[in-house]
Amino acid sequence: MPEPAAWHYQKITKPMFEAEAKDCVYLGRVITCVGDEIIEDGFVHVKDGKIAAVGPRAEAPEGVETLDTEGKTLMPGMMNSHAHLSWDGIHELSQQSMYDAPEIRAYKAAGNMIKSLRAGITLVRDLGVHNANLFTKQAVAQGIFPGPRLLVSGESIIQTGGHTYWVCREASGADEMRRAVRDQVKGGADLIKIMACHDTLEFTDEELHAVIDEAHRNKLPITAHATYNDCIARVAEAGIDCIEHGGSMTDETIQLLLDKKLPIVTTFSALVIQANEKIARDFGIPEWKIEERKRAVADKSRFDGLVRAAKAGVPIVFGTDAGSPAVEHDRIVPELGFMVEVGVCPDNLDALRAITARAAVLNGMGDTLGTLEAGKLADMIVVDGKPDQDLTALEKVDMTFIDGKRMHG
Repeated sequence: MPEPAAWHYQKITKPMFEAEAKDCVYLGRVITCVGDEIIEDGFVHVKDGKIAAVGPRAEAPEGVETLDTEGKTLMPGMMNSHAHLSWDGIHELSQQSMYDAPEIRAYKAAGNMIKSLRAGITLVRDLGVHNANLFTKQAVAQGIFPGPRLLVSGESIIQTGGHTYWVCREASGADEMRRAVRDQVKGGADLIKIMACHDTLEFTDEELHAVIDEAHRNKLPITAHATYNDCIARVAEAGIDCIEHGGSMTDETIQLLLDKKLPIVTTFSALVIQANEKIARDFGIPEWKIEERKRAVADKSRFDGLVRAAKAGVPIVFGTDAGSPAVEHDRIVPELGFMVEVGVCPDNLDALRAITARAAVLNGMGDTLGTLEAGKLADMIVVDGKPDQDLTALEKVDMTFIDGKRMHG
């Protein structure tokens, strides 16, 4: 692995924020996210920050502090695998990106971490754009501010003048691509993000291969903003590790994703939420944009490639692009609901796996997170309702735990 970021060498006498993991048995209705398993009257035993046991209530250990949720649902902590913590989810992106002071970006990230925890999000994969997320990660790791687990990309890397050039790291030529990757690595990035297209394909072949190779040389995964067939196929052939957003795809491209075992993080929220006239107007979305979004949501054929990919077996993972206008960091249900409505997830339980078990695998933590199983880390939420039957229950998260420590509720 590469050298750690410089802040790892700082001595921390005491974290500013600490929480204690208790040895406790939690009683309730348990969705383990292991297949379709539901324990209607069950328990989860948390000890030393890990899950010690899961099962029916009758098998719960005795002599341990017990919290009875009175029939509420216990399930794994949720993960937003495509978010931007230092965008507020309210205002226009280019204005925030160009005019927010670094201190304001930090406050926005702090506020959005609180909102995420309250919504039951225990891991955020922050795909950057600018490098504020490197400092957000440091703040959480050093106990300066409480937050979810963070995987951060630093600056997104683009060709000079490329998609969202007003906020990302521009580079031209293979050598500059490598330098851009190395700068993110030096800052402590967990992964690399590139913008591979907008209306046209971006990067020369030499640049694309250089940025992917340099990420892999540094033992980091690399993901690509890729929204239509030619772009998706191109980055898949070049060796990318994940597709962000996705879009139209031929059968050949879908087979390529299957052959290379590449997941897609779908991000429908901006379309879905901005198509809601009342919400969109409250956020100042222009009328022409609202009409455009309404047409897009109504035309289910535009999602055919993603649906066919999902049915073919391409892993579909939850992400909202949180930070986009009207896509606040605690808005979970619109994305999950549309995943089921459009057909990339066949039912609610599969959608819950997209935000837990499959997300954990995507994020390299499938052995330690994503399901409620003995031996895994105790990232868990308590939901007032039955989200497998009604996803809107996820709007009522009573408690959020990370490593068995109560972070909300």
